[in-house]
Amino acid sequence: MHRIESCPLWGGAFFVERSDEMKPDVVIMNFTGVYRFEQFARKKDFHIVDCSRIAGTDCYCDPSAAEELRRKIDACSPYGIHFMDSGDYHYVTKFWTDKIREPFSLLVFDHHPDMQASLFDGVLSCGGWVKTMLDENPLLGEVTIVGADEHLIEEVDPKYRSRVHFYGERDLQNAAAWRRFARERESLPVYVSIDKDVLDRQAVITNWDQGSLSLCGLERLLGEVLDRDRVIGIDICGECTPLSDLFLEKEEASVDNRANQSLLDFLVRKAG
Repeated sequence: MHRIESCPLWGGAFFVERSDEMKPDVVIMNFTGVYRFEQFARKKDFHIVDCSRIAGTDCYCDPSAAEELRRKIDACSPYGIHFMDSGDYHYVTKFWTDKIREPFSLLVFDHHPDMQASLFDGVLSCGGWVKTMLDENPLLGEVTIVGADEHLIEEVDPKYRSRVHFYGERDLQNAAAWRRFARERESLPVYVSIDKDVLDRQAVITNWDQGSLSLCGLERLLGEVLDRDRVIGIDICGECTPLSDLFLEKEEASVDNRANQSLLDFLVRKAG
């Protein structure tokens, strides 16, 4: 595992048009240091992007922090798998997708729609980055959000409903919704963003309130997408909060490590 300011461009699509010997790049974005307790992140060929010393990134990303984050991933391709630390940094998905140079759709697994209006003009937030992307990225087509709390879905501004499709937490408990999810796919290539707070607490421990989707259920849904769609890249956030109690932090990180390893193994198998 090596620490770098930026990572080399991976020259190819993630799950399509890829030679047999190629594997998707894995990027670890370190904001909080939690990955030091996660065994899965210690592979020597993973690219570590150190974001720990950038001020103005916690939940809200001010303009100077955004410029620095863009610089750090400037040489990175959106194709691949990107681990982005806790859900407080989910807005980094916007920086990855800003690098896409063709029309695309966005698929988000999240217990929260992340479509709140920003409290501060010009400041990107973990709670409003999807809305910002819809407002600012002309290449973004439709957005599908899977696993969000129904009460939070009701609060989304109706003007976005023509472009955003929701599969709420309760939808995922019935087979008809699963079949609809598998059937209703856009022709555009898709970028996938996963906040592990969509999962239940048997699967992960995050720093936000969590949903009820099992890890097996998430992988089943991802399988539907990877089998049918052209996937550009995938990012994953939702690590636990760094704690003053080091023993408890290690225990929580070990739970998240198992989920990350399972997801990574699943995605690499699908890429193979």
